[in-house]
Amino acid sequence: MRKCGYLGISMLAAATLLSGCALSNTRAETEAQTGSPVILSTQGVEENTVGPGAVNQSAGARGAENQDTGAGTEEGQDAGAGGAEGQDAGTAEGQNTGSGEDAPSPEQSGTVTAGNQETPRVYMTTDISPAGLKKVYEALGRVPQGRVAVKLSTGEAGNTHYLSPDLIRDLVQSVNGTIVECNTAYGGSRASTAMHRQVAEDHGFTAIAQVDIMDEDGSMSIPVTRGTNLKEDFVGANLKNYDSMMVLSHFKGHAMGGFGGAIKNISIGVGSSEGKCWIHTAGASKTSFMGGDQDRFLESMAEAAGAVMDYMGPENMVYISVMNHLSVDCDCDGNPAAPDMHDIGILASLDPVALDQACVDLVYAAPDGASLIQRMESRNGIHTLDHAEDIGIGSQTYELVSVDQ
Repeated sequence: MRKCGYLGISMLAAATLLSGCALSNTRAETEAQTGSPVILSTQGVEENTVGPGAVNQSAGARGAENQDTGAGTEEGQDAGAGGAEGQDAGTAEGQNTGSGEDAPSPEQSGTVTAGNQETPRVYMTTDISPAGLKKVYEALGRVPQGRVAVKLSTGEAGNTHYLSPDLIRDLVQSVNGTIVECNTAYGGSRASTAMHRQVAEDHGFTAIAQVDIMDEDGSMSIPVTRGTNLKEDFVGANLKNYDSMMVLSHFKGHAMGGFGGAIKNISIGVGSSEGKCWIHTAGASKTSFMGGDQDRFLESMAEAAGAVMDYMGPENMVYISVMNHLSVDCDCDGNPAAPDMHDIGILASLDPVALDQACVDLVYAAPDGASLIQRMESRNGIHTLDHAEDIGIGSQTYELVSVDQ
């Protein structure tokens, strides 16, 4: 991983402290431990800096955790059988709303140009509310078009950490979105469509939007053109019914992947039940998720995410991650560990790799992130993002922009 300079971390810490969300750089060696060049800036304020990432504002820092869990368990389940779901919802394209306005500028559409390269922007608010969610979404300058799939995790029965329907309702309804999910590969309460629909109803999602279990009628194969482990990916067959995707992810830990965010949400999350096994085993099995090599599993998540992005069209996707209820376990765990760190905020980007990296960096920057950091490091979770950048589906270098100013 590349070394980066975290310029402006004290600015972010001060801003978040003032807003009631304390983040601080608690370790002097943070810069050497975190491999993502970051740019820190606020809306309307830029501070030119020098360093690997050509940076204006930043977040990030790491800590160390107090948990031990075996990498050989599945996703986030009690018995170590965890599921594959930390899913979300993607969205559509860099347009305004068909109102006839000009296309957004690079600043409006979530990138900033530095030399010949575009650095993706990650927008952030510490306001975890429907209004805060709307604000970071609108900062992206991209509105989903046509039939909009909203990818999220409905959460395992017994879990209470999944995204609250009350939080996301207004946004989902504003794009006339359909909540999409796929069945699990590990058993549990969402292994069949009928049970999955019941959980979605019990957790309040059917009350705010239509819910489509996309592999109800099986899988379809889509090509993986940038893979070193996979040549194809198996997704819910109903994915073909959508024109754009809004990826609404709950960022948290994960028993197998280390963490779950946007990349996991569009890889494991969009994968059908057999597709989940396929990813977990790096293309060795469509009937069992067990026994795969850890790093190849992580790489396969990145490759499957790239396949979904290529299928939908990157310009037809948007990514939003909510950093609350930050358990070391994912929403697919029916009995997750209680969070032992504070909520952080909501982040959004047009680049899922930048978004996940920013979330990881904010956990490292938190004074109470030790447990989640240990979970991520014990699974080598950052390898997913390293590989994602290596195969060209996104950037670990980003500009973090506060919308709270």
